[in-house]
Amino acid sequence: MIKVHHLNNSRSQRILWLLEELGLDYEIIRYERDPATRKAPAALKAVHPLGKSPVIDDGEIVLAESAAIVEYLLDRHGKGEWAPARAAKTWPRYLYWMHFAEGSAITPLLLRLYLKPVGEPAARMLAAVEVEIKTLLDFVEAELGDKPFFMGDQLTAADIQMSFPLEAMRLRGEQALAYPGITAFLARIHARPAYQRALERGGRYDVIR
Repeated sequence: MIKVHHLNNSRSQRILWLLEELGLDYEIIRYERDPATRKAPAALKAVHPLGKSPVIDDGEIVLAESAAIVEYLLDRHGKGEWAPARAAKTWPRYLYWMHFAEGSAITPLLLRLYLKPVGEPAARMLAAVEVEIKTLLDFVEAELGDKPFFMGDQLTAADIQMSFPLEAMRLRGEQALAYPGITAFLARIHARPAYQRALERGGRYDVIR
């Protein structure tokens, strides 16, 4: 059985979601962030030297990195339903969104996370980061358009990858109104039964609250 080393309020939630969508049996090994530092516990370093989550344990295979885990699971259990064929014209777009999530999208979010506690000395840099986040949101909104998912009508692993950075941007109030496509996308995935099951099994997930 696949074991998921699951850290609360982290990228590992989307791995639980994918496992639920695939209908696979899995075991959750839970880790909690330090309430003061918000860092992962040292116990995760016994699983992987970087001490981060997600990590899956599938027999002799221990694998980290969200996109790598997603591709691994799809290669073995996806039945060709969660990604375009590599020869398809849509494959490059799928590949782009799979890696945009942990490349372009997550970087300014991490910068905002680290700069906010610094206060006034980081104010100028933080303002630049907020401009970059708006630029990213504008871009994603335009790319989604009126499509339900990033690849069109069909949910793919690219949507699962993109869920975390968009949730972490926390669209609320007037900002949500400015991005109706993203807001609708998030509501659409949050309503999926598999997503709801993953939340029930994974526990509290403040990224979407």
